[in-house]
Amino acid sequence: MFGGHLPLWKLMDSIGSSGLRQGEEALSCSEEGLPGPSDSSELVQECLQQFKVTRAQLQQIQASLLGSMEQALRGQPSPAPAVRMLPTYVGSTPHGTEQGDFVVLELGATGASLRVLWVTLTGIEGHRVEPRSQKFVIPQEVMLGAGQQLFDHIVDCIVDFQQKQGLSGQSLPLGFTFSFPCRQLGLDQGILLNWTKGFKASDCEGQDVVSLLREAITRRQAVELNVVAIVNDTVGTMMSCGYEDPRCEIGLIVGTGTNACYMEELRNVAGVPGDSGRMCINMEWGAFGDDGSLAMLSTRFDASVDQASINPGKQRFEKMISGMYLGEIVRHILLHLTSLGVLFRGQQIQRLQTRDIFKTKFLSEIESDSLALRQVRAILEDLGLPLTSDDALMVLEVCQAVSQRAAQLCGAGVAAVVEKIRENRGLEELAVSVGVDGTLYKLHPQ
Repeated sequence: MFGGHLPLWKLMDSIGSSGLRQGEEALSCSEEGLPGPSDSSELVQECLQQFKVTRAQLQQIQASLLGSMEQALRGQPSPAPAVRMLPTYVGSTPHGTEQGDFVVLELGATGASLRVLWVTLTGIEGHRVEPRSQKFVIPQEVMLGAGQQLFDHIVDCIVDFQQKQGLSGQSLPLGFTFSFPCRQLGLDQGILLNWTKGFKASDCEGQDVVSLLREAITRRQAVELNVVAIVNDTVGTMMSCGYEDPRCEIGLIVGTGTNACYMEELRNVAGVPGDSGRMCINMEWGAFGDDGSLAMLSTRFDASVDQASINPGKQRFEKMISGMYLGEIVRHILLHLTSLGVLFRGQQIQRLQTRDIFKTKFLSEIESDSLALRQVRAILEDLGLPLTSDDALMVLEVCQAVSQRAAQLCGAGVAAVVEKIRENRGLEELAVSVGVDGTLYKLHPQ
């Protein structure tokens, strides 16, 4: 919870990681032609200096994001705003008295998988029924294949879940949590603007994904599914938190991707009738920076990751923050330090050349306070990276630098949202809760 007009820097402290470890000698080796300990330390710090973000830069990011938010809310088409600010047609947060059984379908929130849940709301304060859920893998050929194949696969997974839970034949309301940029035309209508997170199924962009799901249900026959709403995962997170905390008006996802939503004053939302009340806005802030506003922070390693992605030049903010990309940034830094001779004794390790070999979950494990350096070394050796304790310490520093920058950027974004709500309401102080979810948020020790 953020109480009052929280200074950005306190927010940075609460969200940021532990920072770089200073004064350590990065490598100790005597092989001819390799840098000595002092030179190695200087080379490492010079490399990681690129990931340090100053207060002035964070202030600039906060102001730039606020400007983009306001431009998009006004419906100003040129220049194209860096964030989409999409109306969700969710006009209020939960009251906590809602009751009933619901099926929830989550697509895109956990990368190359989907999740189906059976949720029971009791409407009784303090009486919570734990949701029953099942996760299903989406094969890459389905992610990249025909759209009809993708939605048929989704319905097959829902039917499998219903059968296992004894729900067959029941027509429960289904909420579709769809974690991709959509222009919503109503609570149960969402036009997919573009795929992200490695998805590229054909004949879906520009289409109403609720209609695509309903058509797949019809093709399956003898299946009763009543799709009543589509929401973004940030909205789902905010609503879930709001069910137990009425002050929750911001949703934040830090996982495979990153995004945020918040309750905006309806009078500020162009293109939606009405001047009173509020509406939840799906920011789609992963695209912030696509207009060049993050160029001062982009490194050669960010550029390499971006160019190797399926959407070069897009989702620049997301590529600096989210779990889909942080491991790859670390891998490119390690390749660079190896080429300088300060890591792995300068030996080119073929395993390290493999794309996505360094998963973001390893980054989270390596930064865990409970791990001794020998355990960090064991994690890296399991990846096929033979190294010394000095190498392990260097890898730890690299992980910390990449994580800290990601946390600071995310914190600057949240600070911009909090400030927007405070300004909207003309308040000197604001008490608001932020609902946060996502695998990176859950797994990272900081």
